[in-house]
Amino acid sequence: MGKKAAPRRLGDHEARAFARSLRTSPRKLNLVAASIRGMDVGRALEQLTFSKRRIAVDVKKVVQSAVANAENNHDLDVDNLYVAEAWVGKSLVMKRFRARARGRVGRIDKPFSNLTVVVREREETA
Repeated sequence: MGKKAAPRRLGDHEARAFARSLRTSPRKLNLVAASIRGMDVGRALEQLTFSKRRIAVDVKKVVQSAVANAENNHDLDVDNLYVAEAWVGKSLVMKRFRARARGRVGRIDKPFSNLTVVVREREETA
């Protein structure tokens, strides 16, 4: 019984990983995601390893997870993978307050982000 399995949204030569509620703003996260789009996976991991941005550590974990999904779940060749897509979405925003002068209040927004990384296998040109 039960529901039928949904068809796969990605192609046969693609794998995906998703990170939910990363503690940074989408604008800052998109700077890191844009720096690895289109790169080979090895090169992208090097770029993230030596990046000065704090969130690069979490982005690296997501890329590694996408590579592991490609290798273990879809039997893709790790050496031919590249970061085909990396996009960022908004998640929740925690709202906090700080007391200011004369009885007023200053609002502080603490945004969260979502990150999706799709790795794709390059077609060999012979």
